[in-house]
Amino acid sequence: MQFTSEQRLDDGILEREFTLGEIPGILWTPASASASAPAPLILLGHPPLGLHKMYPRLAGRARRAAADGFTAATIELPGSGDRPRWAAVEQARADLRRAMEAGEPVGDEIIDALILPLVENSVPEWQAALDALLLLPEIGGPVGYSGGVISIGIRLAVVEPRIVAAGFFAGSFVPAAMFEEARRVTIPLHVLLQWDDDGNDRQAALDLFDAFGSKEKTLHANMGGHTGVPQFAGEDAAGFFARHLK
Repeated sequence: MQFTSEQRLDDGILEREFTLGEIPGILWTPASASASAPAPLILLGHPPLGLHKMYPRLAGRARRAAADGFTAATIELPGSGDRPRWAAVEQARADLRRAMEAGEPVGDEIIDALILPLVENSVPEWQAALDALLLLPEIGGPVGYSGGVISIGIRLAVVEPRIVAAGFFAGSFVPAAMFEEARRVTIPLHVLLQWDDDGNDRQAALDLFDAFGSKEKTLHANMGGHTGVPQFAGEDAAGFFARHLK
């Protein structure tokens, strides 16, 4: 891991951009974290729109994490930002846009082509980033995962034992194969669902929640569309991570 820039934000948070091989990322460290008092870590997931576009929302989430005493980190997803594009995934995105503009149902073939390569390629990168982050003296366990493409979160919850709790956004397409993986998830979950999200299959989201094998899982469903998440929903998520990471 190589740090490429750093700045101190108004609230004392140290924001550092880094690269891990070809993978860009950002790390936010609260002023309270040090080698003698390492802070738990929350990995901030996000949709494949690029870190620059997602930065305002990611930074807002990181500030809240820091206020609660957590470090936060994120990485650029494969095929996003300035990383090389995948022809197959670009075609799947075009097929998705065409189906949605025509008001047609989005078929399993499109969902699989769009999501499964992202899961297969991004999860090992998240794990490599976690390896590097946990070597920093100001970061300690435990580790949480928050938001982003829910299928990536599902796979990480299954294969990465260092992640002890996860907050998911039920607002992205989920391949049928991920439902079977969901049954293997056992860590505590906090799942947010926007009830009137036009781009989200509400019943599929409910079925996925039902499939999770976790003994502790909570579904927070709020009225409103994809971008209408109420502020108190963030407070609830923060409370969830405070319970499980401290």
